[in-house]
Amino acid sequence: MAKTIICEGKTTNEAIEKGLKELNVSRKMVEIKVLESEDKRSFFSILAPRIVKVEMKLKENVSEKEHEVKPKKEIILSDEEQEKAKNNIEIFLEELKKELPEDTKYIIEKAKNAIYVYLNSPNLGFLIGYRGETLYAMQNILTAIAGKGIENKVRVILDIEGYKAKREKTLEDLAEKVARTVIKTKKTVKLEPMQAYERKIIHTKLQENSKVETNSIGEEPYRRIVISLKK
Repeated sequence: MAKTIICEGKTTNEAIEKGLKELNVSRKMVEIKVLESEDKRSFFSILAPRIVKVEMKLKENVSEKEHEVKPKKEIILSDEEQEKAKNNIEIFLEELKKELPEDTKYIIEKAKNAIYVYLNSPNLGFLIGYRGETLYAMQNILTAIAGKGIENKVRVILDIEGYKAKREKTLEDLAEKVARTVIKTKKTVKLEPMQAYERKIIHTKLQENSKVETNSIGEEPYRRIVISLKK
């Protein structure tokens, strides 16, 4: 019989997220039924704490592998496409520089599979944002701008003040520290939600570890890594 659980939260999404964490599965692997909605509150219950209950049932004969996303075929840009993408970005950055600190400099490097953009200045922390949120948003904007007039999809990789290298080192150190904790306590550890790029760093760092394994659970933007002992 398929496993069924009931979870509670202040909102439907919160209740569902709790259930996915408990079951350690993705949203596609469960059937969800809202038992009590936050919208259905009587006059007499208006002062009571807001609670939503959802019933979550694992779908039968479904494995995580069935939901794995197949890697996309890498797009190779021609020399002409690389040059056009670079020009598109350069035009945008020249205008953007007028709004940035005077000492801001940028470098654009062309490659067959991506365009790399580096912004440098001691005063660009506001373009990085909390855990790189603003940086990734700007990377998406540059991706859209770079692809104007180009048939192939252009991949843009943005870094500001070397943030990504520093963040990568921090995440690698975190992965090793948590792995040691898991081995010592024999307890599974769930990390906080991360960007796909950051989750990949954790997975890569621990893939050669003979004692622990990593898995991603949840739905974006709350998807996170679970580190546990290998069975």
